[in-house]
Amino acid sequence: MKVDRLDGMLGGWFVGDFEPTLYRTGAVEVAVKRYAEGERERRHHHKVATEITAIISGRARMAGRDVGPGEIVTLAPGESSDFAALSDVTLVAVKIPGARNDKYEDEGDA
Repeated sequence: MKVDRLDGMLGGWFVGDFEPTLYRTGAVEVAVKRYAEGERERRHHHKVATEITAIISGRARMAGRDVGPGEIVTLAPGESSDFAALSDVTLVAVKIPGARNDKYEDEGDA
């Protein structure tokens, strides 16, 4: 058995085609991410990947909708979303496939 730590991974991503990773694959990317209240991510979309976000704890706003524990948000390729932590948030993020360089910030987003 091998034991690793999330804080040793790049932004919580521990499965995917990057370093460091615990399981290298281009088929999928998986992360456990933690955000402090007030943290944000700019509006963006993926052209290839579907992004699935499961909120484990806390509350967030994604694409103008408040989401909380137990809710799962699925964004299809081309569908845009931003992210704002309304409280401290822990989530699981999955991207299928794990397409490299597939994050596009939406124009005009501050």
